[in-house]
Amino acid sequence: MSTQTNPAAPQKPRMQRETLVLIGLFALLLVVVIVSVQIGRFGVSSSEMFRVVKEAFAGTLDPKDQVAAVLFTVRLPRIGLAIVAGAALSAAGASFQGLFRNPMVSPDLLGVASGASVGACIGILLSLPGPMIQLLSFGAGLAAVALVVGVSAAVTKTSGGGLLVMVLAGIVVSSLASAVTSLTKYLAPPETKLPEITFWLMGSFARSSSAANLAIMTAIFLLGVIPLLMLRWKLNVMSFGEEEARALGVNTARVRLVVIVAATLLTAGTVALCGVVGWVGLVIPHMCRFLVGPNYLALLPSSIVLGGCFMLAVDDVARTATAGEIPLSIVTSLIGAPVFLHLLFRGQHAWAE
Repeated sequence: MSTQTNPAAPQKPRMQRETLVLIGLFALLLVVVIVSVQIGRFGVSSSEMFRVVKEAFAGTLDPKDQVAAVLFTVRLPRIGLAIVAGAALSAAGASFQGLFRNPMVSPDLLGVASGASVGACIGILLSLPGPMIQLLSFGAGLAAVALVVGVSAAVTKTSGGGLLVMVLAGIVVSSLASAVTSLTKYLAPPETKLPEITFWLMGSFARSSSAANLAIMTAIFLLGVIPLLMLRWKLNVMSFGEEEARALGVNTARVRLVVIVAATLLTAGTVALCGVVGWVGLVIPHMCRFLVGPNYLALLPSSIVLGGCFMLAVDDVARTATAGEIPLSIVTSLIGAPVFLHLLFRGQHAWAE
């Protein structure tokens, strides 16, 4: 009597684990949101928070309620912006790591953050209004990546190279953008513009946490993350190499273009609204690989949720640890660098598993 094995059976425990991890991450995010609502310069107790929410849904909320003003005007827009920004950077980082088949890749590989920094610095130097600075930063980030892609395409036509040429072009463009940023800092008046430029370059939600900016960031996030979620299985195939992916019927050029455009939109939007925030797009996908493995069907959603949770927790530390607000990049570096080293020592072969 012969026994027939089910090839799908070994996949069930893995799928169940991925589902449980994703549910756990959503639960963790909910806990961090509840804590974030209550802490700050103006403390809000749990009873006050639930009272305001209940009255808001019932339509009996007093327009002059101070707790409601703090929650709906200041705290909730900032919490939402932190979650969406962290999710955007994590999704962009995870996608680039799969596309370039390198776990050391960050969302700024092609120079989008450096280009966006140039636009913001020039806008601040010219005393442009806030929305114009954000628009100039967003456009400069997109222009930097367009330049990288253009240079890469021109070089590849004559000498080949593909992704390697694109990475090298990104390094060159990032170096040029960093030089222009340094020049604007050198030209900026030290008493007025220079501190503003320096603070913006280190990242913060202090000046961008409004309902309007949250709506803009959410629109950019959806525009960028939906194509990435739809291409998750193709990112799995791309991780084997372009030749293998083409042999399996994947249009690698189209997938590469869509991933680059989507990840660039996510990163440029985040940098334009929140400044430069490092480590999130590099560390969070690594952490998720230890939780769910390298399968992008689970890795990308997990990175999105954990990225939002991590950024929100970082912002809580930044706005409550001291009397003044600490720039985000300082906190992400202090947390991200040790965590990344720990992950490297703990699982050197996790990427290939």
